[in-house]
Amino acid sequence: MPQPLSRELNNLLERGRDRQLRLAVTGLSQAGKTAFLTSLVNQLRHAGLEAKLDLLPAAREGRLLGAKRLNQPDLGVPRFPYDPGMAALDDTPPRWPAPTRGISELRLELRFKPAQSGWFTPETAKLTLDLFDYPGEWLLDLPLLQHDFYSWCQAQAQHQGPHRRALFNEWHASVEALDPAKPVDETTLASISKQYADGLKRAKQAGFSDLQPGRFLLPGELEDAPVLQFFPLPDLSQPQETLDALPEESLYATLKARFRYYQQQVVRPFYRDHFRRFDRQIVLVDVLGALNAGPERFEDLSQALGQLMQSFNYGKRSLLTRMFAPKIDRLAIAATKADHVTPDQHANVVTLLESLLAEPLKDLRYANVPVKAFSLAAIRATQTREVQENGQRTPALRGTTLEGEEVLLYPGDVPSRLPTAEFWQRQGFDYPSFRPMSRDTDALDHIRMDAALDWLIGDKLQ
Repeated sequence: MPQPLSRELNNLLERGRDRQLRLAVTGLSQAGKTAFLTSLVNQLRHAGLEAKLDLLPAAREGRLLGAKRLNQPDLGVPRFPYDPGMAALDDTPPRWPAPTRGISELRLELRFKPAQSGWFTPETAKLTLDLFDYPGEWLLDLPLLQHDFYSWCQAQAQHQGPHRRALFNEWHASVEALDPAKPVDETTLASISKQYADGLKRAKQAGFSDLQPGRFLLPGELEDAPVLQFFPLPDLSQPQETLDALPEESLYATLKARFRYYQQQVVRPFYRDHFRRFDRQIVLVDVLGALNAGPERFEDLSQALGQLMQSFNYGKRSLLTRMFAPKIDRLAIAATKADHVTPDQHANVVTLLESLLAEPLKDLRYANVPVKAFSLAAIRATQTREVQENGQRTPALRGTTLEGEEVLLYPGDVPSRLPTAEFWQRQGFDYPSFRPMSRDTDALDHIRMDAALDWLIGDKLQ
């Protein structure tokens, strides 16, 4: 039997026995996907040794024996760069793992002792865990599958706040002079498309999240290809039927054709090959970064996440769905970088995250999909200290900024629900970005990675 076919049959058998899970680690750019995956592999590799996994019963009870890396199922996809990530954390000074710039996969085989013993229970059992990493910028494109060019233009025009719009001033000046009905040459299209891409990059640097098309931010092999030379038309006053009737050489028809090609030949294969096959999901959200960035960016993050979560297939699993049509049957949502605020604020971070995702969570609960919220730090960057101030002991954080400055600070109070106008007026929240801490054990220090692991895979380690 040919090796690829044999491998697929084995995967199908393991999925039928429920001994294989595909985990979607979902997050926008800078949400911490690479750090999370690096820590996840590290924690499972060191289970039963230095890893602190008390909130994962299989580890706490000594039943989780460890994990090893296997060859991933798709030999045409690069392996997740776990070793380079660990090398960065071990550097002097420590560095964060490099951001994801392409697709990668990793397969882990977990070995554990079943919780119950019996005549037909093996002494040890195995669980295969497939992990997938990708640029967060590309994730932004999944909602495009719900649009045609006309509706996408309208959607983009609806969330142009004043700060965001100012970042696209050059592009707005150019696109407003265009007539959708007239032909346009390739040079003009390329020039205006670059202005739009430059605006997206400035918006990303300014803390905005809802940025489409995502490949404009990280083109990969599509750099300078015509498929990335299109943009929305912001002020469509004519009915869609009128615009759709314009000749092929018109600006509108040209942009519409390129949007369609991008949607069908770039976005849809990415979704089909990777995002339709997940069993469990964790959505990582940089809530604290959005608080730092201000109200317009915070609302932009909420919109981006709300659209994104409509792109996944949620529901209860059965034998047939496990084997042939996987559905995400359990979801974790996690506010990352919990070590950037003091522990007394962690509960507020969780309730704020739940408020941010209130509408998608209602739909998931209606579909009877279990959801749990966490605040976590996949790789800890600060230590908690108490300082004496006005005769009282107050919590503070000690860490080293990315610039190398050692600081002791209290970042501020996190609102427990969506921020009010009063909060934004006083803007009482501010924190720097920290370097990862140096470590003296092989296992990475973390906050609540074990709780997240228990929710995502703990029921499969019984």
